[in-house]
Amino acid sequence: MNSPAEPPDVSHPMPFGARLRRRRAGADFRLWAPAASQVALVHAPDGNQGALDHTAAERLSGGWWHVGLAQATASTRYQWLINGDTRVPDPAARQAPDGPHGLCVVSDPSAYAWEQTAWSGRPWHELVFYELHIGTFTPQGTYTAAAAHLPRLAAMGFTALELMPLATFGGQWGWGYDGVLPFAPHPAYGTPDDLKRFVDTAHALGLCVFLDVVYNHFGPDGNYLHTYAPAFFSDRHDSPWGRAINFDLEGSEVVRAFFLHNALYWIDEFRMDGLRLDAVHAIADDSNPDILQEISTRVHALAQATDRHVHLVLENEKNQPARLAQPASASGHYDGQWNDDFHHAVHVALTGETHTYYAKFAADPIDLLARVLTQGFAFPNGRPATDADAPLPLSLLVNFIGNHDQIGNRAFGERLSMLVPGPAVELALLLSLLTPATPMVFMGDEWGATTPFLYFANWEGALRDAVRSGRQREFSHVLSGAAALPDPCDAATLAASQLDWSQAETPAARQRSELVRQALEVRRHWLLPHARALRNLDHTAERVGAHGLRVGWRYGQGMQWWLEINLGPERLHDAPPAPEGVAVFQHRWIEGQQGAPRAWEPWSARWTCTEGFA
Repeated sequence: MNSPAEPPDVSHPMPFGARLRRRRAGADFRLWAPAASQVALVHAPDGNQGALDHTAAERLSGGWWHVGLAQATASTRYQWLINGDTRVPDPAARQAPDGPHGLCVVSDPSAYAWEQTAWSGRPWHELVFYELHIGTFTPQGTYTAAAAHLPRLAAMGFTALELMPLATFGGQWGWGYDGVLPFAPHPAYGTPDDLKRFVDTAHALGLCVFLDVVYNHFGPDGNYLHTYAPAFFSDRHDSPWGRAINFDLEGSEVVRAFFLHNALYWIDEFRMDGLRLDAVHAIADDSNPDILQEISTRVHALAQATDRHVHLVLENEKNQPARLAQPASASGHYDGQWNDDFHHAVHVALTGETHTYYAKFAADPIDLLARVLTQGFAFPNGRPATDADAPLPLSLLVNFIGNHDQIGNRAFGERLSMLVPGPAVELALLLSLLTPATPMVFMGDEWGATTPFLYFANWEGALRDAVRSGRQREFSHVLSGAAALPDPCDAATLAASQLDWSQAETPAARQRSELVRQALEVRRHWLLPHARALRNLDHTAERVGAHGLRVGWRYGQGMQWWLEINLGPERLHDAPPAPEGVAVFQHRWIEGQQGAPRAWEPWSARWTCTEGFA
């Protein structure tokens, strides 16, 4: 009689962390601790933290330590004990229910039964991103609560969710960019299986799920790597957070493997459809290939081997065109990048703000916006664009009028809707949705949320005091005598940032949501079928008055997509003749009488296409 088939191993294999054995009882635990002289595993095999056992680790070559524990199960809790006196978490733990200072838990990745096994993702040109923070998207702040809102997003026309970081960090709440256990989903949001169920639910609705990952630093609370693996940090390079991650010096082979496996782990074990790599301009690596190229090559190889659409997106203040390409699959390139230049040009044009990084857009934001809409970057490679700069494929750029940074890094977390009139906000939102670039909307902006998104972090002690005083210094230029900067470490700041879903049911919010739905339907019906025919060259932008633009995008077979837009508060007179074609969408647009001089209303726009688009 044949024995029953062994269930497939759906865990991502990696050389570190805890791994349940497949054909015999127990688990194996591995830690890279080259600076330790003695290592032991502290564990509670029955899941009870009351009585802990100690098992000495075997020293292997290359700084590795190993413990084989026959009695370990998927409920075993554990930590590592370094040099007999310092208990530390497993940096590659899959689950840390009590945070980085508590015991980790051995996880069984095969326990969750995936339902959407046939899901293979979406091609890049179909993506319309929706960025959200699990902890503030709903009052409950959990994966389960967030999943209840996904049908609404899918019905509006969004096709991709972008989750702010989920790696476990110190404290209960925060943005997530100070994670210290990159393989363990933050426990306040739910269990790893809850996250998988969220992804499964999204896939059933046709929604891709992208995850924001941070490979430029570890957070300040709960990072113990300096104690036993100082080679994780560079002796040559610095970062805004201190010593940079070591990607190119002695010991970097293991460090690189740690982050390479992390990227593959989310794609493989959690079936993420892509990753957004945070602030890669802060990654220092003189290797060839560098870590970014290697991550891209490995992730795209996994996608090809599993017949899936998987995409990688950068945040990169350096605006390096050389890192982007279509397709990115075999070349170490990336599929897309958040386009801050689009945001900054639109923001300055509508608000008139010129402080900090807005200053370089102050002289003529409309001209810079024209450059962005037709060429991609206003400041490629960190400098003003010139005619010698080759245009980028525009779909590589992810355009938005707000995201967690551009809202949350303001002193009071104001959305654009709190800074300019409603018609101007709607115009900016439509502009982000109806160009050949890839759109993204920040949570709540699709219905005009008035709640702020503030910076919040559950720090305590000296770290809390340092963050508070640092924020006061950073925003001293915008604080008046009557203004009180929200305390980032106060739970009230977290609460103020949570979306108020009752607002979404107001008549104004329903009207805004319908506007977004209509715009995304126009995008799906008109732009999507021709996305691959978009040319890289010969797009045009013509100034119309002080605040107007007429932009033409060229596609194959002579097709064109036109935008006429007035970003100013005054009517534009004597506008040029309308382009020939089919008017497919308009906002606050009023056609003048035949034969009369054309005028564009304040904050108005019209989109027109040639007959070939039909």
